[in-house]
Amino acid sequence: MRVLITYNNEANPGLKSGWGFSCLIEKMEKSILFDTGCSGPDLVYNMKQLNFSPKDVDILFLSHQHWDHIGGLFEVLELNKKIEVFVLKSFSKNLKDEISKRAILKEIEREQEIIKDIYTTGLIRNNPDEQSLILKTIKGIIVITGCSHPGVDKILDIARKHGEIYAIIGGFHEFSEFELLKGIEVIGACHCTKYKEKIKENFSKQFKEIKAGDIIEIRDV
Repeated sequence: MRVLITYNNEANPGLKSGWGFSCLIEKMEKSILFDTGCSGPDLVYNMKQLNFSPKDVDILFLSHQHWDHIGGLFEVLELNKKIEVFVLKSFSKNLKDEISKRAILKEIEREQEIIKDIYTTGLIRNNPDEQSLILKTIKGIIVITGCSHPGVDKILDIARKHGEIYAIIGGFHEFSEFELLKGIEVIGACHCTKYKEKIKENFSKQFKEIKAGDIIEIRDV
């Protein structure tokens, strides 16, 4: 399994940056695109530079209904007519209707397995509601977050039911209960993280700078 960052506030040379987040999760024969950043053309450009296309994606997983996480949605759907799109049941009816015209719509309310060893936290109430991904690997659990508006603490509580957490990657929003990160080996706080520098200072060995083009890889054997 590997997680490839396809969109973020910061980017490696040759890639485009922008406010928002997206990553591609490759698991065996399946691939999941998590969020779409704020710019579809920039996301598609980055994917092309990284030798991918939206046509290669099996599942599109949307964490929450904010423009910086769904901005590239319709560019992806234009290029992939067979993709399954996992959204929260609480997404707006208008948006769900538009998605269902172009793709296979899957509405999420409760925690569930999407494909083998990959789970959604289910709908975590907030304004906006949000869902995160939980990936089971031989090293432990990898948590992928959008912005963590409902709270990193709530997301970690759900994820820890599946095992010991190895990594957490994505936005941490205004999270400041840093002691909850103890024992996590990879902390990739990026995009929407108010206290990113403080987290980096407190967890200098575990902290990983996350930029578009970065890869977190876990060998299956």
